[in-house]
Amino acid sequence: MKPKADRGDIRRVAYGSRTVEYRLVFERRRQLRIDVHPDRRVVVHAPAGKAAADVDARVTRRAAWVLRQVAHFEQFQPLPPPKRYVSGESHHYLGRQYRLKITARPGPPEVRLIGRYFHVFLPHPRDTKTIAERVELWYRRHARAIFAQYTARCVAKLKTEGIVAPEVKTRRMPHRWGSYTRPGTIVLNPELAKAPLACIEYVIMHELCHLKHPDHGRQFHRLLTRCLPDWEKRKARLELATL
Repeated sequence: MKPKADRGDIRRVAYGSRTVEYRLVFERRRQLRIDVHPDRRVVVHAPAGKAAADVDARVTRRAAWVLRQVAHFEQFQPLPPPKRYVSGESHHYLGRQYRLKITARPGPPEVRLIGRYFHVFLPHPRDTKTIAERVELWYRRHARAIFAQYTARCVAKLKTEGIVAPEVKTRRMPHRWGSYTRPGTIVLNPELAKAPLACIEYVIMHELCHLKHPDHGRQFHRLLTRCLPDWEKRKARLELATL
């Protein structure tokens, strides 16, 4: 999925002999968040009204972590080109690779997963816009079923923590696999259906743990580790799946 452009000012802070360049975006939020994306862009989402100098100071304190993340994603460059939705193109579902096969057929467009192929049937096989829409609709429909199943599994592991089954919504997000809201709702990116099941379970468990511990502090990681001892391996695998 091609990232959307972020609005905001480009800023730079020095860290030893190196420079961290980042885009500063002010939003209606309570906490500052630093994102390092697979294309090595660094975006800082800061509460509206926060002084830019304070943001610079925070980025400087986190500069070592930011540079490690940038170096991590460096090994995966260049990123693959955007999908063209033509026959023979590679697509993923639950961590496995499938080929797209476009077939001209009268009637409404239909997508079916048969063997190692995504078969797309439609009257006009060169109508890539319709092909893309139908393939994405297929992913969204199957993602909802998978998310519901694994949310139930994760909630069962968290029953002693007083976490009840949240409302699960799906929404395309340019830079995130999932998010949570305080009223008890988690939002999952349907693109996650392209990742292995172990990675899907990690994202869902991560967001559920946030329902008890909103930040990424020690208690949050302690709970996540108790429920998924290998979460760091799953996270690393998911980062590869984003490419």
